[in-house]
Formats: sequence, structure tokens, C-alpha cells
Amino acid sequence: MVRVRFSAAVCLFVAVFVVFSQSSPAQTFTVLHTFTGENDGGAPGGALLRDEAGNLYGETLWGGDFGPDCSLGCGTVFKLSPHTTGWVFSTLYKFQAGSDGAAPQGIARAQNGALFGVTAIGGTGSCDNNQGCGTVYELMPPPSICRSTLCPWTETVLYRFTGSYDGGQPGGNPIFDSSGNLYDTAGGGGYGYGVAFELTPSNGSWTESVLHAFAGGHDVTGPNSGVIFDHDGNLDGVATEGGAHYWGAVFQLTPSQSGWSESLIYQFDNYFSGANPGGALLLDNYGNLFGGNPYGANGDCGLVYELTPGMYWSFYVLYEFPGPEGDWGSNSALIMDAQGNLYGTTSRTGAYNEGAVFKLTPTGGGGWSYSSLHDFTGGSDGSEPSSLVMDANGNLFGVAFAGAGSGCVDGEGCGVVFEITP
Repeated sequence: MVRVRFSAAVCLFVAVFVVFSQSSPAQTFTVLHTFTGENDGGAPGGALLRDEAGNLYGETLWGGDFGPDCSLGCGTVFKLSPHTTGWVFSTLYKFQAGSDGAAPQGIARAQNGALFGVTAIGGTGSCDNNQGCGTVYELMPPPSICRSTLCPWTETVLYRFTGSYDGGQPGGNPIFDSSGNLYDTAGGGGYGYGVAFELTPSNGSWTESVLHAFAGGHDVTGPNSGVIFDHDGNLDGVATEGGAHYWGAVFQLTPSQSGWSESLIYQFDNYFSGANPGGALLLDNYGNLFGGNPYGANGDCGLVYELTPGMYWSFYVLYEFPGPEGDWGSNSALIMDAQGNLYGTTSRTGAYNEGAVFKLTPTGGGGWSYSSLHDFTGGSDGSEPSSLVMDANGNLFGVAFAGAGSGCVDGEGCGVVFEITP
């Protein structure tokens, strides 16, 4: 889903909460790269990837080259490599908004080091004012004999959406199964409310299959955060709208010999359970699912929830972000460490209403305590952080969509890559 910035009422924290949620002195926040909106891109979104060597990979929505439909640039794929003298930034690919696509939305990394991703526009079709319906692409790294950061990566478009029954404008990080097939979600489809799709490789080409076309209404609309595999081989995901109350739902696609069947695990009500879920789900070792809503109970600033399997799925609110008439709480994917602590981000809450990185720690008896690891100011540290990735030492890495200068987003800067060290 193309990320667009909207003005919205912000969540005002009471003084007691601000004191409680200040960053711990033990945490060190470091900006690894500040985007300029030019060759390096601008407005990074989604989650970073981290490889075995500690390199970070990500995407920017804008910047890079200026294609025919990209007034701010068509987006980039980038890499940050750790060195003894600091981090080295390199742009791996700049989109052209032609047949290769534009506005990248999510990436995955294969075992051979290739990157696979989706773009929201470009390619073919007549989506979004005839700017194309998006693509699925592969970026192949240069041969190992070439050690320079200037060695080019090679892009190959695996599929171009038409915006018809096959869907269009995909969003979310694609995932792979053990056979190398790729899965993700997109808009459009036979009913116009979105699809879950699979791409299957064969003899050097890829074939798209629609696993399920969502019907809107009491089904769901807008499955734009991708899907994950659970322990039973089902595909689980969230949709921002639809369901019994029209406020979004968690869906599950179950495979069988006759195809994939859909069921709704949970349907949000815009009251107790919040509304409009965003970000991919998190699965733990016990089959529990975790996620966040930007809108929380009775319209507050969002919540973090858990769904526990059984004869029926049980829904638990782990934490509600305080503040009246607000939104933009937890709307990115959560991550979990080995001790069972949860980490996530908020887009527009925090001490300065520019977003925060938070930690939720289980306290026993079903309780969870909240601590802020960093409250963004909208200055050189950026604003509107997205999903996180953690290394083996507990260091957190992420991107902030805006802030740090001027230019890309309503004059408020092009975003940053950051690290939080415990």
C-alpha cells in the first residue's frame, strides 16, 4: 500500500505518562543515515532486512530517478554495511516508473542473497491514474569477485499486475515457502477488494495464482500488509476494513486439495478491540498471534493485542496507548526477543507526537509494562518510525519515514535509518 501522510489529531499524553515513558539512560539512539531525497532516496518505509554479515537492506518510496510519473523520484532499494569506521550506504537500485515499477512496498531476501520485492505502481495496467498497477521484482547481487560497493545489482521484473482479476498495487513484505514460491497481498481482484496471491517459478519464469479474492462487506477489504505462515501451513493476515463491524479483521487462508478457504479469526469493533489493523502479524512458538491497531478502544491512540488459538480464538488487549481523539498508535509489525518481550513503533504518539519505539515486558498474571526506548522529535532523529529488526546482541534497527531536514514529506525531511543500542 502506498504510504501517504495525512493530517490527524495527535494523542496528547498526560504528564505522568510522559515521565514513565521517557527513554532509559541505558539506551543509545544513533542515526546511521539521513536521506536527502536524491540518489539515496527519501521517505523509507516498511521493515529493514538484516543478513548474516549484519548488512541492512531497505526501500524508500521516493527519491532516486525521476520517471514520467514520479515528481519526487520513483523510489530506491538501499544497503547499509557495517565497517570499523561506521556504516557505508549504497543505493542498489533506482526505479524508473516504467515497466520496472515505482514506490517499492516490501522486500524479502532469498538464500542466494537475492532480494525480492513489490512496487505499488509502475509496470502495466491502469491503476492509480494510469500510473501502472505494480510489479514483483528480483534484485540479484553482483558476482562475488566484484567487491566494490559500486558494482551494480541486476533487476528482473517477475510479474506485472494488470489491476483486473490478478490484483494490483501489492503491499507488504513477500514471503517464501520451502519450495521457493512467493506469497503476498494486493488490491483489486475479481471483487475489487483485494487478493492474496502466489508466484510460482518454473523454467526461468514466474506464474501468478490468486489464492483468494476478498469480497468486501462482511468479508474484508484492504489486505495490504502481506501474510505469514503459521505452524499449520495456513496463511494469516490483517485487513484494514470489513468484517462484521466493518472495522477490519484478522483472516486465515487454509490450503486444501480444492484450493484455499478463508475464515475470519477475529473481527474488530472500534470499541473494545480497536479498528483498522496495520502491519504484518507476529507468530510466536506457541501459535499465538500479535498485532497492533492505530485506533484503539473507543477512538483512542491505538493498542497492541494478542490472539490465542483454541476451539475459538481468544482476544486480549496487551496495552492501550492513552490520549483522547487520536490515532496512529501501533500500526507496524511487532517483533519479539528470546525473553518474550515485544518491541514496536508508533507513528504519531510519543512525548513529542512524532512517534516512538517502545518495549512491552510481560509482568506475570497477564500484565504487560510499557517503556519508551526513544521518543522522536521530528528533528535530526526523524519522525514516524516503521517496523524494527533486532540483531543477536539486542540492538534495534529501523527507519523513520520523515523528519531530519526539509524536502520530501510536507517540507519535513526525507527520513533516517536508526539504531537503538541497549
